[in-house]
Amino acid sequence: MNTIDKKPYYAAGLAAFIIWGFIPFPLKALAAYPSGQILYFRVALSVVLLLLICLVFRKKQVKSTLASVKSSQPKDRRKFILYTFLGGALLTVNWLSFIYVINHINIQTGSFSYLLCPIITAVLGFLLLKEELRLNQWIAIALSAISCALIGSGEITSLLFSLLIALSYAFYLITQRILKDYDKIVLLTLQLLLSFAFIGPFYSYFSAGATTALGPDFYLNIGLLSAAFTVLPLFLNLFALKELTSGTIGILMYINPILNFIMAFLYFGEETTTLKVLAYLIIFISVIIYNLNLKGRKKRGDGLVIPPVGTTAVGK
Repeated sequence: MNTIDKKPYYAAGLAAFIIWGFIPFPLKALAAYPSGQILYFRVALSVVLLLLICLVFRKKQVKSTLASVKSSQPKDRRKFILYTFLGGALLTVNWLSFIYVINHINIQTGSFSYLLCPIITAVLGFLLLKEELRLNQWIAIALSAISCALIGSGEITSLLFSLLIALSYAFYLITQRILKDYDKIVLLTLQLLLSFAFIGPFYSYFSAGATTALGPDFYLNIGLLSAAFTVLPLFLNLFALKELTSGTIGILMYINPILNFIMAFLYFGEETTTLKVLAYLIIFISVIIYNLNLKGRKKRGDGLVIPPVGTTAVGK
């Protein structure tokens, strides 16, 4: 029996999270513009790119998804519409809050949120989808709560934004879990279409307070953010998921916030406090504990521990 060479899939997974790890660069380059304005153009351009991809390369999947929805029971059709709409709304909140945090608070806060995200997703999976959790995972969850308490005691604003980013993406993953039988790219395209339909009429609101005119640099960085830091890593991640388990992807995803932390301190010169360092250390330990025995025991919740853009992995 021929065995599948998984090296290309590992390479794709690594590449996706390394790319997302450097997302502060295009966001910081756009720091002079309102977060809502950045979101508006990122969603718009991502929709255009995804529509082109779907219409040119994924016609079969689009037709299959539409046929599946059309032939489904009314209850299932309503569920598809509801959770697709919620997915678009949650992505909008997640992207907007992450952009704001990176440009107006600090990279550390954004990174911390994506360390929390898989563990929060596991808790929501337990509460909403009756997913099972092992003892070591409950210990990791308790350590994460301690880490949050330490962050909150020092700076409540950072904690609240971290929780907003983590919760919005965790709930997004739950909606994707419920819609797991549908094509992820088609779902993402529909969700971003809904997102743009919602924010499109409010451009003047999202661009309020803008003091810098839109020029070539803005469009260059927005194009980079949408194509190189959204659509490209999304495809790499989906390619990796063809042969790698979601548990493996769940471990690889920590490359993303770790790179964010490194850049925050070494490149962008951010400072931190002893309390925050302790909190970061605890959350890192909790991540390790959470993933213990990942291959040793079957875990019903594995499908939830996957990165952002969709998952798909579109967070960020």
